[in-house]
Amino acid sequence: MITTHPHKEKFINPYITAKGEERASVSLNTLKTLWFNSGTLCNLACVNCYIESTPQNDALVYLTLAEVTTYLDEITKEGYLTKEIGITGGEPFLNPDIIAIMTQCLDRGFSLLVLSNAMRPMMKCKKDLLELKHKYGDTLTIRVSVDHFKPELHEEERGARSWQPMMLGLKWLSDGGFNTTIAGRTRWGENEMELRGGFDTLFKNNAITINAHDKSELILFPEMDENVPVPEITTACWDILNVKPNDMMCASSRMVVKHKGDDKPSVMACTLLAYDQQFNLGHSLKEASQSVQLNHPHCAKFCVLGGGACSATA
Repeated sequence: MITTHPHKEKFINPYITAKGEERASVSLNTLKTLWFNSGTLCNLACVNCYIESTPQNDALVYLTLAEVTTYLDEITKEGYLTKEIGITGGEPFLNPDIIAIMTQCLDRGFSLLVLSNAMRPMMKCKKDLLELKHKYGDTLTIRVSVDHFKPELHEEERGARSWQPMMLGLKWLSDGGFNTTIAGRTRWGENEMELRGGFDTLFKNNAITINAHDKSELILFPEMDENVPVPEITTACWDILNVKPNDMMCASSRMVVKHKGDDKPSVMACTLLAYDQQFNLGHSLKEASQSVQLNHPHCAKFCVLGGGACSATA
């Protein structure tokens, strides 16, 4: 299963690995989660941002309320059993339509998960967020990126002076009774017990009502570095690794993005692969119902081997 070929020779043919074996693929089972990338602009420029978000990168432009509504309408029209809408970025709260988009999703009865760094852009929306919390309660979840429980390591990834504004926003969400979860990272090498213990202390010391030992409340994501050699996933790997195709993100989710210069949004196979056109499945959810060839290092490192999943319901 693990080839000895140089990394550059891997992930070329969508159907055959560098070793000549049949590449694994994943069929869409049920569209449980539809993601919207609100745009790649962000107030931070992290060291290892999987989607390369910065204050200058608008490679994915802001989605509008009208564009989002088109896909929500298609869910209804096609009878998809979608329960959850996810919004990611960039920083979603920079999108000028974000509150209207969130309201539209919640009005239609979806559970809504919004990924944020909980800094100034989110805090500027406090009044609107409190209104949404009052009306929709725990149907709305805010997932805050806290890379490490140590401020210096969090800032190593996110930049100087990023810790205190994040903690201010996280504390505001917790004190306000928002359904709040945390996304941490495993890049510094501690084991899971050590990480959860450190986060547990952080939360308790700051009276933040998050259970660090609940994997749905603190999600620890594997790192994604395309320069680190990883094996290609073959059809034989499912049994060898004892993992199932239906457990992969692309078996139950898709992500809508709008590439700069395009007339309309596209539906990508995965939240992690916003730019790679081999994972552009078309402009509609119906077109995007095709199977996905696992022809990218992220497919192996993050999903198959790392067990990563971005949904709140995974």
